[in-house]
Amino acid sequence: MRAFTARRLSAAVAAAALATGLAACSSSGTNPTASGTPGSAASSPMAADSPSMAASAAAAGTEFGPACSAVPAGGAGSFTGMAQDPVATAASNNPVLSTLVTAVKAAGLVDTLNNAQGVTVFAPANDAFKKIPAATLNGVLADKAELTKILTYHVVAGRLAPGQLAGTHATLNGGTVTVAGSGTNFTVTGGSAGNTANVVCGDVQTANATVYIIDSVLMPAAS
Repeated sequence: MRAFTARRLSAAVAAAALATGLAACSSSGTNPTASGTPGSAASSPMAADSPSMAASAAAAGTEFGPACSAVPAGGAGSFTGMAQDPVATAASNNPVLSTLVTAVKAAGLVDTLNNAQGVTVFAPANDAFKKIPAATLNGVLADKAELTKILTYHVVAGRLAPGQLAGTHATLNGGTVTVAGSGTNFTVTGGSAGNTANVVCGDVQTANATVYIIDSVLMPAAS
């Protein structure tokens, strides 16, 4: 967890980076890949931000991964229920993501994420946060600027289907994450050395985002 000691950004810088990233998300919907070729969200069958299309995808059962079994089978927190709501609201209904929701609320990002148009979110499960020492986690939750930096590092512009995941993608905080794998097996590596997470439940649809639940919190490189 050495990255938690990195120099903290000011709240103004974090807010500006977030605003710039969201503007790019709304205007272009593209992501740089490892090959340097932009991956267009519009080329994905999941690119549309229609709740009905997201619900159809959820009903089709495209989700994959061992942690998917922990998602409620019915109700607002189920895959079908999540597809009806924007991403922050959808996550708040899913008990697997309760710690992430606490962090999003503490950073004041609920409305920002709910209003984003077409994003991919690498969402740390509750167990991912349990890997962080309690004192360190509590310190970050109390630091809005640092928390914003970390959370926006988990968001990529454009809805990425599993076939589009592999490669390097720009995040909304200005950093990059690199996804390796194929099929139903993927890892996501962040800016910190050895900071790699496994996708444990992928291709989860919400009204405005595609979500990949991961088993570790990604940490941006020190700046």
